[in-house]
Amino acid sequence: MGAQESMEKKSAKPLIVVTGAAGMIGSGIVRHLNDLGHTNLLLVDDLGSSDKWKNLLGKRFSHLISIQELFPYLEGRGKEIAAFIHLGACSDTLEKNGDYLMENNYRFSVRLAEYALNHGIRFIYASSAATYGDGSRGFSDDHSLLSQLAPLNLYGFSKHLFDLWADEQGVLSQVVGLKYFNVFGPNEEHKGRMASMVFKMYPLVQKEGVLRLFKSSDPKQFADGDQCRDFIYVKDAARITCDFLRNSSGGIFNVGSGVPSTWNELARQVFRASNVPVKIEYISMPEDLARQYQNYTCADVQKLMNCFLKAEPKAFCRFSLGEAVTDYVQQHLAKDQKW
Repeated sequence: MGAQESMEKKSAKPLIVVTGAAGMIGSGIVRHLNDLGHTNLLLVDDLGSSDKWKNLLGKRFSHLISIQELFPYLEGRGKEIAAFIHLGACSDTLEKNGDYLMENNYRFSVRLAEYALNHGIRFIYASSAATYGDGSRGFSDDHSLLSQLAPLNLYGFSKHLFDLWADEQGVLSQVVGLKYFNVFGPNEEHKGRMASMVFKMYPLVQKEGVLRLFKSSDPKQFADGDQCRDFIYVKDAARITCDFLRNSSGGIFNVGSGVPSTWNELARQVFRASNVPVKIEYISMPEDLARQYQNYTCADVQKLMNCFLKAEPKAFCRFSLGEAVTDYVQQHLAKDQKW
């Protein structure tokens, strides 16, 4: 029985569990599911003392519980749940507490995946482009290349370990791992230093009229500000994630635009969306960042395209970089508006 058939048989309004539900991508997924008519949602997150609870204002869901409450809640409910969208994790690439990352990002994910697999529940989880390390081994989501990857930080390592676990257990084809690249957009205010550069650039453009980008740590390969990233708008990332609820595809998939863009180009788009003349300066990169810095990322999205474009000829990313930055700046940042 396929995943879609299974979901339809369980309930006309199946319960979908979203962990990390108050985060940027998580709350975007809740918004997208609401727009599709799904309100029977169990949201899981630790709100703490941050303002990320505001990301859930206006959203419709059945329950909101903490991470610590999840497994007690799941007892005896295996037949009620259609899918897990597991985004809950520490996503700080500069986090130094390895034990915390292993417990939060790896062991918790293993336990949740085992529950889903034992009960025949669709399991979609967040991996990360950080698993690709410096990019010297490429950015292919080919499963046979997993063991060759060398993440640069503990966060990437914790995500990589779970990918390897799923592969070694022979269950990778039964789950969906999404390697998100540089996701940006509304509902990221709570992320602090891990918020996107668009979020950080906008107030500087408004107040100072100048943006300061890092000088290149590898000037032979990249000019200042010409380091490349694969940026994808959260509205595309959320939609793509939810699309996996409608099929039975399994494995690891890159979630990016498939187009590399420079920091210079991103800065220019923020100036343009803000109607401010372009003025860019360059500053030295902090040493702790330079040691683990990716100068180039670009998702190989052929597998993702093959998965969805057979049924939908329209491009899987509906926002170009310019369109995404304009929407984010003018419809959200300038209006202090959530999504």
